[in-house]
Amino acid sequence: MTSVSPHDAILNELESEAIWALRECAGAFSRPVLLYSIGKDSTALLHLARKAFAPGPLPFTVLHVDTTWKFGEMIAFRDRLSAEWDVPIQVRTNPAGAAENITPFTRTADEYTRVMKTETLRSALTEGGFDVAIGGARRDEERSRAKERMFSLREAGHQWNPKAQRPEFWTSPNLTLQPGQTMRAFPLSNWTELDVWRYLRREDLEVVPLYFSAPRPTVLRGDKIIVVDDDRFELAPDDVVTTRTVRFRTLGCYPLSAAEESAAASIDDIIAELEDSRTSERAGRLIDGRGSASMEAKKKEGYF
Repeated sequence: MTSVSPHDAILNELESEAIWALRECAGAFSRPVLLYSIGKDSTALLHLARKAFAPGPLPFTVLHVDTTWKFGEMIAFRDRLSAEWDVPIQVRTNPAGAAENITPFTRTADEYTRVMKTETLRSALTEGGFDVAIGGARRDEERSRAKERMFSLREAGHQWNPKAQRPEFWTSPNLTLQPGQTMRAFPLSNWTELDVWRYLRREDLEVVPLYFSAPRPTVLRGDKIIVVDDDRFELAPDDVVTTRTVRFRTLGCYPLSAAEESAAASIDDIIAELEDSRTSERAGRLIDGRGSASMEAKKKEGYF
């Protein structure tokens, strides 16, 4: 009898739980949508969804909210993955926000996120009539995300009340919806950052190359390292573009995503690095903020 390693046993349990949640979304709701952010977690989630319904097609829409300020490598990876996996990905942007020149350089991170991400997502969910939105968020990422259930209710207008969470007993969540209500589903809730990387390695999945260390043009914003991804980046008078060997633990809009110096150039390297890490992967997200700009405040407004 072939023995299973402790890590594989954990991954098997997590995979089964995620596939169960995805099938619940398809069975309990009439208009599910999977939100694909192009990052490692949503790539693992999309792979799990394909496994859950193989050999048939996905029984729900796949949607990417594009602010137009993603890294060029992210967009190239999204389009290639969509073609290789034969998964159509709808893309939504906020043309009104773009027309008003709302960018990471013309607005605060809070205002930019509200207009280009939250408002775009809310309008896409409303116009699509989607009653459950499936995402790759994990509880270990950030404190407000730790408050979410695997199936998290949203009131009219996609509003979230973290104090009004429904209990989840084993595999019997309450998925009923009243008029105006929708659901958010998080099949990777119980995964950790390390679990995701170990799963990506086991399943031999590709991710955006930005996760791997390489020499990249950078500037400093305080103590944060920002990669200058294209010629739209607005340099300050005292900026000095310096090549540093960096990688990303989390990906978003490039002017608001900090890199970290690292020599991890493979998944094995990343796993070894994370086993010794004591910092949060979202420490590099300039949009999380505090007070009125906190992640929890954004989530209450409809942010994912």
